[in-house]
Order: sequence, then structure tokens, then C-alpha cells
Amino acid sequence: MKNRAFDHSKYQHWIDPNDVTPYERNAKQHTDKQIKNICNSIQRFGWQQDTVLTTDNVLVIGHGRRLAALKLGCEMPYHVIDKKADELTEKDIRELRIADNQTNAETGLDFDTLNIEIEDLDFDGFDFDFADPFDGENGGLNTENDSTPAADGLHVKLSDKFIIPPFSVLDTRQGYWRNRKQIWKEKINDRGQARPVQVISKSLQKYNDEHYEDASILDPVLSEIMLKWFAPENGDVFDVFAGDTVFGYVSGYLGYNFTGIELREEQCQFNREACNGLSVQYICDDGRNVNNHIAAESQDMFFSCPPYFDIEVYSELENDASNQKTYAEFYRIIDTAFSNAIQCLKNNRFAVVVCGDIRNKKTGEYYRFPDDIKATFQKNGMLFYNELILVDNIGTARLRATKYMEVRKVAKTHQNVLVFYKGDTRRIKTEFPIIEVPDESEDMELQ
Repeated sequence: MKNRAFDHSKYQHWIDPNDVTPYERNAKQHTDKQIKNICNSIQRFGWQQDTVLTTDNVLVIGHGRRLAALKLGCEMPYHVIDKKADELTEKDIRELRIADNQTNAETGLDFDTLNIEIEDLDFDGFDFDFADPFDGENGGLNTENDSTPAADGLHVKLSDKFIIPPFSVLDTRQGYWRNRKQIWKEKINDRGQARPVQVISKSLQKYNDEHYEDASILDPVLSEIMLKWFAPENGDVFDVFAGDTVFGYVSGYLGYNFTGIELREEQCQFNREACNGLSVQYICDDGRNVNNHIAAESQDMFFSCPPYFDIEVYSELENDASNQKTYAEFYRIIDTAFSNAIQCLKNNRFAVVVCGDIRNKKTGEYYRFPDDIKATFQKNGMLFYNELILVDNIGTARLRATKYMEVRKVAKTHQNVLVFYKGDTRRIKTEFPIIEVPDESEDMELQ
């Protein structure tokens, strides 16, 4: 393929990107993947758009293109805004920068048409991801840049201070979330190998609204931030529906002592091997028997992502919540396991449950699974303290949405994260110190 990056035939004015000064308050953030795509575009198609500079070589438009030119080692085309000739003030130029970024951010895509077009084309060398329209990497909604005043009057990114911006909506589609998740996935290497894949595949064909990536593997970034936000440092944490490796691995890796109860021995064995060397133990038993293994009021945090009734069936064991015949039978298991787990939690501590509502396959109505979980914790004396929404990738929901709307169902692309507190909320500030996130260099690119 011809490299057109060095072709100067189209534009009159060229400049070394090293001689150009980026605007110090440029708000748009560029990822490595985005710059790589710009480089590939320039190499393949040449410069189809020049950059815009002030008379003193400060960038107005084209910060991403400048970074690409630096990476390619080539000059970039430009034209200069002449304030006098164009009748522009310094304020006008600053507003132009913002307007250029914002108009790009508000652009929408018809994904059905886009997917058809992509199938007919070869984007060799490009790393595009068209799966979600609100991805911060692609110029959409990006809460990573939301900031809060620091004590010294400076502004710090919320994602630097709390790993993920601490809002009630947790958006897994954002670039900062996906990049962090990829690092964790490479460390953990759990793709559902210990799950009965053939059963999962069958259930995925018939379930209603939910989309699960990697055979319903728990999101490691969610695990990380729940520990950082709601567990005292180096504390004891546990789960009565342990399932995959993720929460145990993340807990042990971050210095917590984890105990997981899991019904299937093959899953326990897989998890033990994956978490070898960490302060993690897996006990093969029914989660309802948690009090036989964990002492009362001994744990610093409870975390669980229980089965979602019959959406995925994990085994044929008669005490497996996922293969019960009715929702009532299913929830009796959940209720007993959670009620017993609460007894193991210390006073002035948090419990976190990840869940999503489930439709009745006959009527289509929701069972109100999250509401039942709230009722279980509240009847056991715990306060319902936070409700977060975990926004998932759109994924295959786009394919199901049209069919669903025939019966006026909307495709669900979120899960609920319910946070409960046991004790006196006035003690939270003393029991849980200010969150501190070390520099990335201190902890293998994760902290």
C-alpha cells in the first residue's frame, strides 16, 4: 500500500509538528488507539484536512493530527488564522476550538447502515470500534474529564482520584474503563473455562434482555472500585455465590483476604489454581451454609453477583439456584444465603450486590429481582445506601432491539449495583479514610 503521509502535492503550506505548540487548555483527550487510526488514515489516504494555527504557531484545530504527524515523523499541512483579516478576536479563536470539538462529539451514526458498509470494505490496519455511540475514545460522552476542585485550588480528574468517576452511572463503554478492564483480563485470564459452556450457550439463545460478555464473567473494574470505595484497606471480604475467578483474584491482588463459597467443585478448583499465591480461599459448599465456614461479625465487606434465575444454568445440582423450577424457589435460596451472610459482616460495614431484573418468559413481566434483594437486606437490618447503574456495551442488543419492539420491550443494557450499610452511618467517615489511589507506576499499571 502506498504511503501518502509524505505527499506534499495537495497543500501549499507545511510545517514540522515539533514547531507547533498545542493549546495548553485543549479539552479533547486522544487515546493511543485513536492516534493509531489517524496515522493509518494519513498513510493510506494522505492528508485530506489541514490543521489550523494562530500566527504564532499555536494550534486551533488539529491536535490529534499533530500527534499523528509526530508519530509518523512527517510534516503536516496548515493554514493560519489571520485575526485582522478574518475579524476574529482571541475570544473567538478559543470558542472555535470548543465548537470544533463539540460538533464532532454530537455526531451520530446509523449503526445498521454502518455495519452493512463495513462488511463490504477492508479496513486493514485500522482498529475501529463502532459498538457503542457514547464511547469516550471516539469523541462521545466522556466523564473522565469531569473534575473537582482539589484542596489547593487545582483541578484533578475524578478518575485519577477515585479510579472511576464516583457517579451513580458507571459507564463500562468509556475508554478509561475499557483500557483498565483489558489490563485486568490479561492478568486474570478467566474466560469462563470452568463454566458449562454448552448450557450457557443454550440459555443465551432463549433469554430476554441481558447481554453478557465472556460467558457472564464479572467485570474486574467494577470489582476493583467496589473494593476501593466500600472496603477498608487490607480487610476480609467474602461472597456466597463466588462463581468465576474475578472478584477473588482482584481482592487478593489488591491485598484483601477473600473467602468465596461456590457450589461446583470444578469451579472451585479452577479458581484456586488461578488465584495461587494470593490470600484467597474457595470453599465448595452451598452458599446458604456460609455460617459453617465464616465466623459471625468477622468480615469487612460482602460482595456478590448471584445467579439471575434461569438466564444461565450452571449445573444440574438440586441446590443450584440457577436450575430451580420457579422464581419463588430460586429466590428462597438467594434470600437464605444473603440473610446468613449478613450475620458474618462486621458492624459499620458495606455489602454490595450486582444484579439485574429478569423477565418471566411466559408473560414478559419483570420479577423485580432487585427489589426482592433490597427487601432481604432491609429485613436483616441493613440500610439501602447507594444504587448504581452499570451500563454495558450495546453488543448484540442492537440486533435484538427491533424484534423486542414488536411486543414493546426495550433491550436492556444495564445492571444494578446495590450498596447496603450495616451500622451507624455517622461512623462512615471514621471507619473509612479518604480514598488514595497510588500512581500507576507503583502497581503494574493498575492503581
